[in-house]
Formats: sequence, C-alpha cells, structure tokens
Amino acid sequence: MHDDSLLPFVLPAVQRKKVSAAFDGGRLSSDGGVLLLREVERKLGLAERLAACLNDCRDPARIDHTIVEMLRLRMFAIAAGYEDANDCDTLRHDPVFKMAVGRLPETGAALCSQPTLSRLENAPSKIVLARMMAAMIDLFCASYRQAPASIVLDIDDTLDVVHGNQQLSLFNAHYDERCFLPIHIYEGSSGKPVAMILRAGKTPSGVEVRTILKHFIARIRKHWPRVRITLRGDSHYGRHEAMDWCEANGVDYIFGLGGNAVLRAGVGAVADDLCVRRAESGAEKLRDWTALGYAAKGWKATRRVVARLEATALGLDVRFVVTSLPGTAEHLYETVYCARGQAENFIKLHKAQLASDRTSCRSPLANQFRLILHTAAHWLLHTLRAAAPKASSWARAEFNTLRLGLIKLAARVVEGAARIRVWLPTACPQAALFRLLAARFAAGP
Repeated sequence: MHDDSLLPFVLPAVQRKKVSAAFDGGRLSSDGGVLLLREVERKLGLAERLAACLNDCRDPARIDHTIVEMLRLRMFAIAAGYEDANDCDTLRHDPVFKMAVGRLPETGAALCSQPTLSRLENAPSKIVLARMMAAMIDLFCASYRQAPASIVLDIDDTLDVVHGNQQLSLFNAHYDERCFLPIHIYEGSSGKPVAMILRAGKTPSGVEVRTILKHFIARIRKHWPRVRITLRGDSHYGRHEAMDWCEANGVDYIFGLGGNAVLRAGVGAVADDLCVRRAESGAEKLRDWTALGYAAKGWKATRRVVARLEATALGLDVRFVVTSLPGTAEHLYETVYCARGQAENFIKLHKAQLASDRTSCRSPLANQFRLILHTAAHWLLHTLRAAAPKASSWARAEFNTLRLGLIKLAARVVEGAARIRVWLPTACPQAALFRLLAARFAAGP
C-alpha cells in the first residue's frame, strides 16, 4: 500500500487550542471487532464449508488469493457493514481484515480487490450454488449439539426491489414494484437461518413450494432422520401440492388460508353469536375461535381449518389457517400460528441490517451467490450474539447494535518479529463484554 502525504484539515478549537486532523495515523483500523468475527468463523468453519463446494480451476502457481480468503473477506465485510464489494478495494489493506483472513497485517500481501470478488460471484454454476445452499443447511444442523426432538420452520418471501434489467425480475402488482421475491426459511424459536432462495418476483406456485420443501427437508433429515418438523407460513404456502407432500412425508404444517363463501358460512353461527355478545356487553373488541372440516375443490382430503373471529365496532374480521396439528383452535391460532410473526424480525435482520437485497448483478446465479454470502454473515453475527450472557441485553440485540458496540472499534496494529500487538480503545464501553466473548471463542472447540 502506498502511503500518500495527506494534508491536515482544521476543526473548531477546543479551549482556545487549535485542532487539526489528517488521515495519516498509520496502521489503524476502524473495525477491531472483526477479530471477534474471525474466531466465530473459525468455530463454524464457514469459509471452508462453502469453498469445498466450489471447483477452483485456476493454476495453483498463479494464485494470489485462495477461495477461502476471498469468502472470508466478503463475509467479514458484510458483517461489518460494508455491503458493497467496492469497499474491498480499500479494506484489502486494512490490518485487521488482513489478520482476520489469515495474513500478516504489515508484511502480508494485500487482500483481493473488487474485480476479483466480482469474478468469484459470477463463477458458480447452478449445481455449485445448490451444493453451497446444502452446506448452509448442514451448518444449521451442526449448530445443535444433539438432534432436537422437533423443530418449527418459518417460511416466507420478502420484497427485493430491483433497479435494472436483472434476469428473473418481474413486475409485482401487489407491491407496485419490479422485484425479486426471495424465500427465507428460519428455525422459529432461535432464528437460525436454514435456506435463502432467490426467485422471480411473483407468488410461488404449489409445485414450486413443494419442490423447495422436498429438497431442504430431505437435507435436514439426512442429519436428523427422526426429527419432527412443523412448517409454518402464510397463505402463499398453503397450496394443496405442498400439503399433500407434507402429509405423505410425515411433516406437520400450519398455513394461512384465504377465506371464501363456504368457509364464512361454516363459521356463520359462531360469528353471529360473537357479534351479539359484543353488542350486549358493550366491549370494544371480542374474539372467538372455532375449527371445522373443509375440503377445497382441488384437495384430495378434508382438512382441519381453524378460524379466528374478531368483532369490533367496525365490523367482523375472520382469519383462517389450515393445519395438520392437534390442539384447541385458540392455541393453534394465537400461540402456534401467530408466532410466525417473529420471522419478519429475522428477515429484517437479514435484509435491512445486512443489506441482502443488494442483488444488482444481471445473472440470477451471481445474485444467489450474494444471498448465500449474506446468509453466512448472518450466521457470524447470530453466533456472536448467542455467545453473550443470557441475562444481558446483548443476547437479544439487533445486528446493528452488535456492529456499533463490538465491531466498530478503533484498533492500532503493530507487527513485530515474534508477535502482533493490537491496541483497542481504553475508553471502550463494551471492553468487558469484548474480553469475555474473545475468551469464550478462544476456549471453544
């Protein structure tokens, strides 16, 4: 890296003393907490898992940057808030990022640049990307010390607005945008990411939903053959093809279901009684729940439908879900189905706080590769948060809070003949937590 002579600039005086500043501090970094992410990545083996799926056809004698190094740099940069690969042109000289990737901060060669990362994004084929997503599912299963008895998987799609002529982008009348609608799948209680699938900007068909379920559930059961799986999603996923497949393969489900005249007639007596009770009591709002058997025209069997009815001064609101689960109507709707709202927060962390909607490549394969890297960055911050003390607010912190408190730390790095010394801010508010997390990951397997 060339050290240019930068002229200082003047800032307002403090206590009548002149203040000048310049970007000439030397081996300093504004992302000292990336060293924590390095320990998280080492524990998870993320880069090695993904690199094993890629076929490196380059001449080993002419390689300056291995695939593992490139993946690490991009994952760490995303987690630190640098969602654009252009930032890597500067970060490639950052001493902390060089250490995190595995190179010496001063004498080590610079990391890869943005054009190198762009070539990597466009290199994987569809089969390679499928292997990489399977590796992410393997990571999800490996994150448990022992196979759980049951898991709940939330499946949902989210708006990803495009601003060009990217392949697979379509105009969606509901959102009034040209977009992708990638599918996100999370474990419902922990928020661990399972799979992220880029897809066209339209509502998924029943065949598409069934195909997705078939592939990722088969991968999970490769690790956990006896695990009980419950799928939870809105009415986009309550397709008869998906429900038929779930019933044939021992998977429980609870999906939203659009109302129609037949369903409304089936709950008519309960609705009338609820409205009368609300009028007599003068309550602002009353709720009731009921269950009924229902078979749509395209269904092969009669299925259980749960209805939630809410009477207010504005009228009657009725919502339906279809499920294979036992239990009371109130429990299934209020406790089981409504808990899927937490998936919106998981998606917010992935999309809004890790900028996973930066799918601006023309090729859908390159955009899917980006989605996988952003999911890997999600794993880094999720694992870092999970290591925080359970009684502290950090165990529930959003990724932006983690980034500001633990990643964005000034660091001065000096490389000696026998060791590397890193100076972190003496006045760091989270110094005790940083030290605790560093010790936990250093002592981990």
